[in-house]
Amino acid sequence: MRVLPILVLLLSLAACGRGSPWAEVTRLLDLDGEREPDRLAIAEAESEEEGETPQLRFALGRRAANATLIQQQGERRMWRAPGGVVVATDGPRVVATAGLPQIVMATRLDGPDPLDDPRALVDRSAEVRRLVDISGASRDPETMRFGVAFDCRLRGARTEEGMILIEERCRVPGFSPVTNRFWASAETGTVGFAEQWVGPGMGPLSLDFEPGS
Repeated sequence: MRVLPILVLLLSLAACGRGSPWAEVTRLLDLDGEREPDRLAIAEAESEEEGETPQLRFALGRRAANATLIQQQGERRMWRAPGGVVVATDGPRVVATAGLPQIVMATRLDGPDPLDDPRALVDRSAEVRRLVDISGASRDPETMRFGVAFDCRLRGARTEEGMILIEERCRVPGFSPVTNRFWASAETGTVGFAEQWVGPGMGPLSLDFEPGS
C-alpha cells in the first residue's frame, strides 16, 4: 500500500521536536484555528496584484488563483497560492489540501495508481481504491472523518482535440458519487488539466498544470 500522508513533503518537520506535524503545517500556513477566511478569494486578489508567473493555476467555482511550487520530492509536489491555500499533488492527483472550506488531510492508495500511465487507459478500464481523511476548515475533531473509502473505475478515450480524457468514477459510502476528470497528452501521457473532488459539499477543483501554454 502506498501511503500519501497530509502534505507529505512536510513530514520531516515531525522529527524536529517542535510539536505535531499538523501543528507545524498550521503554523507555516498561518492558519489560526478561528473562523476560516475566504482564502481562495484572497489568493485570487494577491496573485493578480503580484503578477508572478504561475507554475500551476487552480480554480474553484468562479474564483481562480495562481500557485507556485514550494517543495518537491519526485512526483510529489506542494503548491501554495498567496492567500495561504495549499494543494499537495502526487503526479496529477490531489492528495492533500489546506486553506479551503474542506480539508483533505491524507490520501492512501491501495496499489498502483492507473493515472501513472494515462495512455494505457484508452478504450479500457482500471480500478483503484483509496482511503481519504477529511476535515472541516476549523479542524474540529467532530468534523473529521478517517479512512473514507473511494472505490473507483477509470477509463480513457481520445477527444476530438487529440487529447486523452480520463474519467474516474467513484463510489463513496455516505457521499454522492464522485467523478474526477484528467486531460492528458496523447503523445506523452502527461496530464495538463484536471478537475477533482476536494471535499463534501464543494465543487470540483480545477488544476491547470500548464498555465499560459
